[in-house]
Amino acid sequence: MSALSVLSVASEAFPLVKTGGLADVVGALPAALAAEDVQVCTMLPGYPAVMDALTEANEVFAYADMYGAPARVLRGRAAGLDLIVLDASHLYLRVGNPYLGPDRRDWSDNSVRFAALSGVAAEVAAGRAGLPAADVVHAHDWQTGLVPAYLRYRGGPPAVMTVHNLAFQGQFGPGLFPTLGLPPQAWSVEGVEYYGDVGYLKAGLSLADAVTTVSPTYAAEIRTSAGGMGLDGLLRARGNRLVGIRNGIDVTVWDPATDPLLPAVFEVGQLSGRSLCKAALQARLGLARDPDALVYGVVSRLTWQKGMDLLLQSLPALLEGGGQLAVLGSGERWMEEGFAHASRVHPGRVGCMFGYDESLAHQIQAGSDALLVPSRFEPCGLTQLCALRYGALPVVARVGGLADTVVDANEMALQAGAGSGVMFAPGQQEMLEAALHRTAELWRDRALWRQLQRNAMRTDVSWERPAARYAALFRDVAGHGTLSRAA
Repeated sequence: MSALSVLSVASEAFPLVKTGGLADVVGALPAALAAEDVQVCTMLPGYPAVMDALTEANEVFAYADMYGAPARVLRGRAAGLDLIVLDASHLYLRVGNPYLGPDRRDWSDNSVRFAALSGVAAEVAAGRAGLPAADVVHAHDWQTGLVPAYLRYRGGPPAVMTVHNLAFQGQFGPGLFPTLGLPPQAWSVEGVEYYGDVGYLKAGLSLADAVTTVSPTYAAEIRTSAGGMGLDGLLRARGNRLVGIRNGIDVTVWDPATDPLLPAVFEVGQLSGRSLCKAALQARLGLARDPDALVYGVVSRLTWQKGMDLLLQSLPALLEGGGQLAVLGSGERWMEEGFAHASRVHPGRVGCMFGYDESLAHQIQAGSDALLVPSRFEPCGLTQLCALRYGALPVVARVGGLADTVVDANEMALQAGAGSGVMFAPGQQEMLEAALHRTAELWRDRALWRQLQRNAMRTDVSWERPAARYAALFRDVAGHGTLSRAA
């Protein structure tokens, strides 16, 4: 079987630029696919962090005018990734969040910033200026949703579109269309038009040769009117061209036995280091030093989707009997203020850090006893995969990838020696509180808790199986298997 070349196009990649799980997937999947004889080159915008990290960079071609100023395309390496970088300082040379300005609002030119990325990606994939043409293009989320459109209308290799979160769709006014360089026939329901606007994600879903999302359950949920965010009809029409492939995590980065960001290391057969991690976490976030306290961790965006309002409402149930809460995240301002208020009202019981800190994220996974993910919907979730790996029992809503990755420690599971966390019905304060009470009951039986921790830590959360599924899909889409573009 010959090696397959894939151009992965994304708006972020760990460890270069990260706002969420998308970056972790884009950064980790190339190495996992290499084991499947799939060679991945990743294309990113030339953000400051990307440009600073880029080594062995060569200019492969340039543009005299790209949405108002010159731009060039570079090829190089950074953070172990083979990279193609679109160096357009007027579009990407901005500090901070790649999508939001200092006022925490979307950059006003996001439409052209990511149209440029998509259009150039299509030219790269087709082999412009002597670059090797890709066998398949892998586009991620709305920011690259126009890639399948450019490939379909201009010509190029087949494309796979991955939806990491259907809630973010990239919808812009019709006045944008003439600037995109697409033919008139692209302005149609079958193309990029979406309720009179230009729909980036909609275009990708409609024109890609296959669509994936990041867990099997989420793939089913988004085909329904309740979960489809207005795109369920299109997604149902894609039939077997829409598949769910669970995310994994980089188990070399997330390894409690070797993690350099932890005050102590541990593994499934020797958990004593966790107590040191717990004490260090309590000290770092101003929690009372109490080895017997049930410490819940949160590493999350603080948003309605993530159910963080439900958690604020359920704090009395969490704090009953001496529970503690360690929070790392940022999001809606009123939720940040709510958690900050809780830390003032409950000193030593609630500790918060707003923003993102990679070391603290690792320390929460290693030092908390349970990790809370009360999402109303969750395409996959990576934080619960890290929690499983580190022995922090996930307490999760039964939705999307959370339902696919956590085994509820219910009565029958316990009888069978199974269970790796606690699950509850989403979107209801009462159900979250019931889950917190059930978690506290499990915590009181330390021998049982240790068994559940061992179950969790033995769960395969790696990219091995998901990467094999992606590789098979890429070969099929490229015509190396049963699913071809002509089918």
